[in-house]
Amino acid sequence: MIADESDGGRAASLCVYMPKSKLFSPIEIGGHSLPNRIVIAPMCQYSAVDGQMTDWHLIHLGHLALSGAAVLTIEATAVEPDGRITYGDVGLWDDATEAAIGRTLESIRRWSGIKVAIQLAHAGRKASTEVPWAGGKQLPVGHEHGWQTVAPSAIPFHESEAAPVALDRAGMDRIREAFVAAARRAARLGLDAIQIHSAHGYLLHQFLSPLSNARTDEYGGSLENRMRFPLEVFEAVRAAFPAERPVTVRLSGTDWHPGGWDVEQSVVFSKELEARGCAAIHVSSGGLTAKQQIPVAPGYQVPLARAIKQNVSIPVVAVGLITGYDQAEAIVANGDADMIALARTVLYDPRWPWHAAAHLGAQVKAPNQYLRSQPSRYKELFG
Repeated sequence: MIADESDGGRAASLCVYMPKSKLFSPIEIGGHSLPNRIVIAPMCQYSAVDGQMTDWHLIHLGHLALSGAAVLTIEATAVEPDGRITYGDVGLWDDATEAAIGRTLESIRRWSGIKVAIQLAHAGRKASTEVPWAGGKQLPVGHEHGWQTVAPSAIPFHESEAAPVALDRAGMDRIREAFVAAARRAARLGLDAIQIHSAHGYLLHQFLSPLSNARTDEYGGSLENRMRFPLEVFEAVRAAFPAERPVTVRLSGTDWHPGGWDVEQSVVFSKELEARGCAAIHVSSGGLTAKQQIPVAPGYQVPLARAIKQNVSIPVVAVGLITGYDQAEAIVANGDADMIALARTVLYDPRWPWHAAAHLGAQVKAPNQYLRSQPSRYKELFG
């Protein structure tokens, strides 16, 4: 059900005989109160120019800002140009990219009070690719839109691809400081939270997984060593972003491949993040190896979120083929996760939270301009 300030309690009284929805109950994240447990996950649009958001991002993010979700997350945003997945990725590495995000945020905030987070990322060896609708293959050095990739070790994602350059200490320091600089720009933009991307086979995940990290120094080998650089990046971002605003992490719970990153290691990593002030863990999976075998099914990643939630006290977000209203309610009500994130689902149905609220006897806020979409409100307002 949609609620607005002129309801006078009428909408609430209609719900009095409905079981109270856990999905639509408030939650605290890093000291901030959210009205419900629905997050819009970061979704790359591959539509930026030189890292700068365009009108497409205003349309896309503005549309989703009216969804009724509690948090809207800006897509994977590269902290340096070579950290982009594609030449069409959004960035936050200079004044021009910062200003472009600022223009988009200004319009969104004019019409929506939704909390807005940003996912800061570096693609590592999975950078320098064509946009998905043009094939998505990696573009070689020398191509108009290609560049040399970097990684923990000189191991390509696909055997057919050129090997990345293994990062030395100076390269790692540069990337860590790029995350810090982007975090400071995010703070200036007034963004409500930062999510650090440590999932889907991108750079920080590449350090975590033994399938992509073959280093023999203090950043490779043992789990403690493989976690070292991602934890250094987290600590640096946490120190650079205002203390009263949350910093969260998205991780892949497993590589879905023998000998790779798995849920047991994810639990250890999550505990280390919590100890360093991480406000929430967003649990996805996969993306590290082309040989992964993913048992795709509705809610297939929820057990990964459950395993982590059982071992940390900070909120845990589940994501992945969550499409049903009762399915989402059960994930939160059963304690498998504290929140759910929507990606493809909300692209297909940008008003999914409205429909879920109606189904579960709860409320979400909607713009006054859209209230006539409710039959009962239309009668009342327009007779």
